[in-house]
Parts: sequence; structure tokens; C-alpha cells
Amino acid sequence: MGLYDTYVLPRLLDRDMQWEGHEKDRADILKDAAGIVLEIGFGSGLNIPSYPAISMLYALEPSKELWELAAERVSDAKFPITYLKASAEHIPLPDHSVDTVVSTWTLCSIPDPRKALAEVRRVLRPDGSFIFVEHGLSSSKRMAVLQKLLTPPSRLFCGNCYLDRDIGVLVRESGLSQIKLETFPEEGRPIFFSYRGVAKA
Repeated sequence: MGLYDTYVLPRLLDRDMQWEGHEKDRADILKDAAGIVLEIGFGSGLNIPSYPAISMLYALEPSKELWELAAERVSDAKFPITYLKASAEHIPLPDHSVDTVVSTWTLCSIPDPRKALAEVRRVLRPDGSFIFVEHGLSSSKRMAVLQKLLTPPSRLFCGNCYLDRDIGVLVRESGLSQIKLETFPEEGRPIFFSYRGVAKA
């Protein structure tokens, strides 16, 4: 990991993910989190204030630097948080051990999102919920072309972020069921196209 990834990128991600447009999305999806929760791509802990009264949170985040940026938010949390320094492709939890898995703007950057979603399904208890908000491939053909052109520099400078992944296809092919999905362009940021939904184990 180079100096950029260690010292610059975590702070850029922390700042970008505080964009005011994300707050409504957080509130909309996290109100349904319940019980023992696993958050993949915990980042700098920006979701913490939006969680309801959950039992506990497993904070899965491969970046030690982002976890360190979350320290104050973690200390203010009203529920216990356990840090898992791991990738979503290899979740260090037993089968059927969590009630809810949360992903907020994470599947765009995971090297193998299909393997990550298989792991999500594995750790969820029967009838457990996967709740998510992501950005990915636009429904506008013109914008999708632009996303494909911008994805190489985005991957290089934004933590492997793919702008053009079809999140709907990934979730539908994961084996998760009862999928409810809505899609919409981000207001004021047309290059980002949002996927928000819930699926069952």
C-alpha cells in the first residue's frame, strides 16, 4: 500500500461519504437494521448515528486507517461494536450468525462482489436481511458510456471504485430472495446512479 492509499485516500473517502445527499439514504435503509448486525465496508463509521437500537455491530473494514478515523464515532455509539479487519470476500464469522447485513456504497469497490454476496448469504440467519444502498451502472445509455470511461481513473484514485457495476444483476444472481430494489440518479451528481433495497437470506 502506497503513501496515497495510506494517508490521503482514507481522508478523501471520509469527506466524500459525508456528502449531505447520503444522509437520507442512510436514514431510509438503516431504520430496518435489527439484532446482530454486520456492516461490510464500515469505513469511518458514518452510519453509526443512523442505526436504531440494535444488539451489536460487527464493523468489517480492511483499512486500518479508516477504522482509526472512526474512533470518536465508535466511542459515542450506543451499542457494542466489534472490529473485523477483513475483506467481504472472507467474512470471519460462522454460518447463520447475524440478523442483518448492511452495505452502504461498498459493492462498487470490492474486488470480487459475487464472492462477497455469497459470504453475505452464508452469514445471514434464515430470513435475515441484507439492506443496501450502492451506486452503479446508470439506466441512461449516454451516462453509462461516460461511467465506463471514468471507471479506470476512479479505480486508481478512489479505492478501486467501479462506477459501472450493475448492482441489480449482482444482487439478483446472489441467491438472495424477496429482493426489493429501487434505482435513481443521485441528485446533483448525475455520474452516480443509486441502487437501494433489501433482500432476504
